[in-house]
Amino acid sequence: MAQNLLNPSFFVNSPLDVRSRLIFEQSTATHNAARSKLGMSRLFAIFLALASLATPSLAERSTEAAQQLLTQEKSILASAGESHLASLVTPVSRNSAIYNASWLNAQDPASGGAQWECLAEALYFEARGETIKGQFAVAEVIMNRVRSARFPNSVCGVINQGTGKKYQCQFTYTCDGIPERIREPRAWERVGKVARAILDGRAPMNLTDGATHYHTTAVRPRWSRTYTKTASIGVHVFYRHTWRVSSNS
Repeated sequence: MAQNLLNPSFFVNSPLDVRSRLIFEQSTATHNAARSKLGMSRLFAIFLALASLATPSLAERSTEAAQQLLTQEKSILASAGESHLASLVTPVSRNSAIYNASWLNAQDPASGGAQWECLAEALYFEARGETIKGQFAVAEVIMNRVRSARFPNSVCGVINQGTGKKYQCQFTYTCDGIPERIREPRAWERVGKVARAILDGRAPMNLTDGATHYHTTAVRPRWSRTYTKTASIGVHVFYRHTWRVSSNS
């Protein structure tokens, strides 16, 4: 035993020394793993910092987008003109200036796509001899049908409903067998402006009280005895259909 104590290898290879080395090695491994994780965390934080410097934040991009929309809105409002903007928020009576020749003549020549063309054509063949107010009233009926679930949901759809068989349509000129030819340029220009004003929302739509039907004073169709009469303008009489509502609706 004394010899073992004097032998340095005894301490090196003793159970106590082996256990100490194991503890030291485990501690070193744990420390190295912690340092490695810390290094990865630092690298990830640096990456995020660089990314945030290179790319604008979501808040900054949202602010820029909102500023762009505000600039566009200001530009559009400025181009619309104060008089037009005022007309959008000013209550309009049935005797509004929009329904006279002075206002209509001051409007630029009208044009548009298929819906505008359908409406202008209907006004030309159905009401070109009417007063301006009467033409707006006929246009209202067409738009009231567009907004009703009981009719097609487009101007052209409403006007051409039932077209295909002679005299079995909603607007006679579309199924009377006579070709539609525009022979009065001034009348066409006027109804075109009326159609444009209606489609652009510049008309108050308050002439016919929601009418969906009309006829001229020269006739008296059977349905006029049961529908609700809403207005008489020029040579046209206007009615609102007396819809029967089922108990399930």
